[in-house]
Amino acid sequence: MSLFAAFRDASSEKESSSSKQLDWLSNQSFRSADALALHHIALEKAKEGEEGERRECSEKSYGRISGEESEGESGGSGSGRHKKRKKKEKKKKKKHKKHKRKGGGGERSGDSYDSDSETVYPSDLLRQQQEGAHRRQSPVEREVVEVETSRQGGGRFRWLDDVQSAADAFFFCLDRKADPANWQYKSLYRGDIARYKRKGSSSLGLNPRRQAVSWDEEPGQEGKKRPRPDRRPERYYSSQARQLLRTDPLPSQPPPPETTTTTTTSGNTTQVPGANFIQLPSEKPEGDGKTVAGTSWVNPLGVYDTGTALWLEGKGQEQQQQGQQGQQQVGEKKGVEGMEARLTARVEELNRRVREDPTDTQGWLEYIRFQDELALWGTSEPAEHQQHHRMSTRGVLEKKLAVADRALQSNPGCVELHLERLAVCGELWEPPALLKEWKKLVFLHPNSAPLWRRYLRFCQGNFGTFSAAKAGAAYGKCLSTLAACGDGTMLSHPALPGIEDDMLDIFLQQCHFLRQAGHSEKAVCLFQGLLDFTFFKPDTVKDLPTRQQVEFFEPFWDSGEPRVGEKGARGWKAWMTQQERGGWLVPNEQEEDDDEEDDNEEVKDKTLPKWRIWLDVESSREAKHWLPWRPDQSKGQSEEDCEDPERQVLFDDIGPSMIRLTRPDLQLRLLCGFLHFLGLPVTTSIFSTTTTSSSPSASPSPSHHYQGSSISLLLDDLSLLQDQWDPARPLTSISPSWNSSAVGGGVAHVGRTGVLGGEPWSKQAVGLGKDGEEFVQNVLQQIAPLVAAAEDRAVLHLSWLQYGKLKVLRCVQSGNKKRLRIQGKRSKRLAKRLLKEPENRGRLDLWREYAQLEWLQGNLEEARKVFDTALAMGVSRGLKDPALCHLGLLYGQLEAEEAWRSGEGGSAAGMAAASSAAVHILTKLAEEDTYAAFAGQVSTVAILKARKSYEQAVDICLAGLEAGRASKKGQRLAGLVGCYALFQYLTMGIDAANAVYRQARERLEQQASITQQNTVVDSASASARASANSISMVADCEALAVQHAALLRHHTSVSVFPLVHLREALTAALTRFPTSAPLWHLYVQAEARYHSAGRARRFFHSVMKGGRSVVPYLFAVWAEQGRKELIDSVQRSGNPTGALPTLPENGLSNRIRSLFEVATAKEVGSQCPLLWRMYLKFMASEGNMERAKGIFYKALQNVPWAKGLYMDAVLLFPDSVTEFLDLMTEKELRLRAPMEEVEILLED
Repeated sequence: MSLFAAFRDASSEKESSSSKQLDWLSNQSFRSADALALHHIALEKAKEGEEGERRECSEKSYGRISGEESEGESGGSGSGRHKKRKKKEKKKKKKHKKHKRKGGGGERSGDSYDSDSETVYPSDLLRQQQEGAHRRQSPVEREVVEVETSRQGGGRFRWLDDVQSAADAFFFCLDRKADPANWQYKSLYRGDIARYKRKGSSSLGLNPRRQAVSWDEEPGQEGKKRPRPDRRPERYYSSQARQLLRTDPLPSQPPPPETTTTTTTSGNTTQVPGANFIQLPSEKPEGDGKTVAGTSWVNPLGVYDTGTALWLEGKGQEQQQQGQQGQQQVGEKKGVEGMEARLTARVEELNRRVREDPTDTQGWLEYIRFQDELALWGTSEPAEHQQHHRMSTRGVLEKKLAVADRALQSNPGCVELHLERLAVCGELWEPPALLKEWKKLVFLHPNSAPLWRRYLRFCQGNFGTFSAAKAGAAYGKCLSTLAACGDGTMLSHPALPGIEDDMLDIFLQQCHFLRQAGHSEKAVCLFQGLLDFTFFKPDTVKDLPTRQQVEFFEPFWDSGEPRVGEKGARGWKAWMTQQERGGWLVPNEQEEDDDEEDDNEEVKDKTLPKWRIWLDVESSREAKHWLPWRPDQSKGQSEEDCEDPERQVLFDDIGPSMIRLTRPDLQLRLLCGFLHFLGLPVTTSIFSTTTTSSSPSASPSPSHHYQGSSISLLLDDLSLLQDQWDPARPLTSISPSWNSSAVGGGVAHVGRTGVLGGEPWSKQAVGLGKDGEEFVQNVLQQIAPLVAAAEDRAVLHLSWLQYGKLKVLRCVQSGNKKRLRIQGKRSKRLAKRLLKEPENRGRLDLWREYAQLEWLQGNLEEARKVFDTALAMGVSRGLKDPALCHLGLLYGQLEAEEAWRSGEGGSAAGMAAASSAAVHILTKLAEEDTYAAFAGQVSTVAILKARKSYEQAVDICLAGLEAGRASKKGQRLAGLVGCYALFQYLTMGIDAANAVYRQARERLEQQASITQQNTVVDSASASARASANSISMVADCEALAVQHAALLRHHTSVSVFPLVHLREALTAALTRFPTSAPLWHLYVQAEARYHSAGRARRFFHSVMKGGRSVVPYLFAVWAEQGRKELIDSVQRSGNPTGALPTLPENGLSNRIRSLFEVATAKEVGSQCPLLWRMYLKFMASEGNMERAKGIFYKALQNVPWAKGLYMDAVLLFPDSVTEFLDLMTEKELRLRAPMEEVEILLED
């Protein structure tokens, strides 16, 4: 009887289907009718046998009963036998049960076994009948039957070895013993089923074109366990989800509509388009919140809800969910299979590539790096399998190592493959074994400068094997070996192209390494020695090899004669000439005692903690004692009079690093590197462009003095990130010559090793002190006359004058009027002295710096007189002179800023062009006629003529660049286009200025890319010339981008203008120049005006992903930290207690921490001292001191040479100051004030 009226027919069907459950193995070839007939026959025979047995039992029952009574009356002897018989029967029963459990009955429960024992099976009846017949047979008959049965091979199993002959063998056995497990479990035991592999998918009796049988499991489910119904769904961070993200996305658009053919009443056929939309399911919400299922065979009227319909179908909700999950998994599997197919194709391609051409080193490198992608795809396991992750990582490394070894067998001389192999070995081997392998490699390839750089980076950055002395010895070994290759004395390995540039780069890197380690005296002596070795070399030793020249140089160094930068220095050449004549006598001049600074007490406040006093003493000695100590013979001093022996530098410390520089451009780079080391601003790049390592799509940024891989090692100061933009000077404050923070470029100069961010720029001491200023003056006065080219001497004088202007700017920012007045007089005296020299009287760049110096001090009238004098002197040169264009551009910018600040003419867009002094200056500049001071009005005709002249000059300049006639004077186009754009902005508006900048940048970038492509094809000399032209054009591109962005930022701040133009200009420029600090400052300021940071974060991510520089990471962290400080200040505003009314936002903290982790995981970021110091300071500011200490020890594993890192740790963890000082002593870093000496100072 069915529960529902609609299913009366279904109930009868269920009753008929119940008999199908007894089908043996559910095999269609097994007929149930035959089995039932056999069952009835067996029952009839069993009944006949039972009736016969009952008759026999009734006849013998009386005798058995009487026998038992007689045994009971017989006494004790019979009872003993009865007990023994019972024990035997019990033991036999136990053995029988145990045998049944071993035979497979153990898997069944007791209840099922009892229920089965009550059932009579046909096989049991047949066995009983056979046993009765066997029992009634005589022994002779039994033997005959057994022989006959054995001959037929039935009834018992036989081994193949027991068969005597093939005639007697019967290879089949009839097993008549029934297995009740087949009835209980409805199937055979899996161990009794023969295994086989099917060949093909055809089947007898089926039409192969229309019908087929699927013999396989569901695709992708072979050998896999089915998902458990109670398993929780996978989250987005699971391994399956990560694999799905890496697959190809499914098409989001619906398929094209399918047309259907319909017939109208008139008999015509029409094409009706199908549904061009994604159909929704047929479920409709009810009022009670339930869903109504569609009509089906269990729900013909559609009146049951989904749960009832599923129950009627015999399904549950979990099964439906499993079905949906199965469909989703099928889609995921398709994507996964597509990704696996692409990876397999990539593996086959790389295999074929290296097999067909084993010398393809680039293919081998791609194959080695491709293993990481394979591992990322194949080892996506849940987080709980940490051990598996470690093992899989080691397996991938070993696989990469095996591929690298195989590649080196075919390419033993490829340095790139050796470097890739050692990079893999760095994660597998111990440091001593790795160091041994590095030494072996540099021994085999001593002329490879890139290999030496990597080796020096390993010696400098491996904490286990690092010490300052060992790293310095490695630098000396490198330079001496490369010098031998360059001289030709090493016959086994010839010199490679550009070896002098590489040696100078490594030398400068060594000097900055010593400065960061605290050995400033050794670094200064290295510069002094190389300057003497280069500019004061005697003519008699110039043709000798470098090693012999160093042997002649050693007596001069040990003679005690004054060196470069010291008072009375005459140089190596003069000393050697005088020695040949008999030497000279040193006059005993009594100098004034200038020990006033030494009399000052180093410990000013003894109430401070000991660790704080140590930091102050160490920092003050770093600032004062960076010069090497020399005995003053006029005072009768000797080497024993030195209180700190570390301040004396021996020749063994500098001798191996002496190299030969023959080219004038390399000699100028050496001078600029020394000046920048002392803290002077320079206008040229210090490192060679061959070491530049930026992204392929991005050009190097000339604004930074240190390019390429060396920049991450040298960055250790916050000056790169600190923006000194002045709203009163929106156009000029962004230039490097004006911005004091841009001078250092993130590389601290000598004497500035201390706590990160300890003192702002305004509070730092101006200059290098009395001894330092005298040293700088002596260096410039002694070296400048020896520079052959007048242009190179002008570069030195310009750097000297800019240094004086920088000190005045520091005084202006500090607000100390007295110090400003004193420093202003000194700087003006220096400028006038330089301009009085005959060769400098016509140098417009020196006049420009002098006029800006007067403008900085507020002497506007004096500054205008200087500007007018310079313009009147050089205006006849016309727009072809780059110095004149830069002079006019600066003068026009200063006048425009002064007009905007005073409010004359209102905003920039509405300024009256005819009454503007800036327009007058730019107009006179374009006329190329006599210059006259501004009288108050500018004629309209003059403005039109000037615009035409600027347009023609820019077209001629760009056409000359495209024709290959680049000017030898760098940055010509930047000044010219800047003047034209500013003129257009003041006369026509921002749109005209935008058009000028955009057109010039597009043509300049196109020509620069063409020049870079031709650099590889041309010869060596032509390639060097094209490379210089390309660098000049790239510098012009960046300068134009900075000018354009500064002008757009000013216009958006004073008028209503869409910010999208500024953002587009900055993003386009930063994509090409990812290391430009001025552009990053402008971008961070522009995006900081909005609370939504998503756009900026996406752009930072795109630049960091595509480039190989650490600068974008630093600015990304700096921007997030500024946003966090802003939010914290807003939350604490108006709350004097300091407690927050709401919970603080910690999302920014997590994001900043994530940026630090990503940056330090990169190779360029892991060896950047500034990045680690910022990370340590941020973690300490968050209050997580335990984790901050862990970051410190992690930083030591990567930058153990950075003394500033140890000083930061002393400030943050004062309880462990003794441990940190012991570490510094162990690693041989310079410790100027031991803790024992500080204790003595406290006692005194």
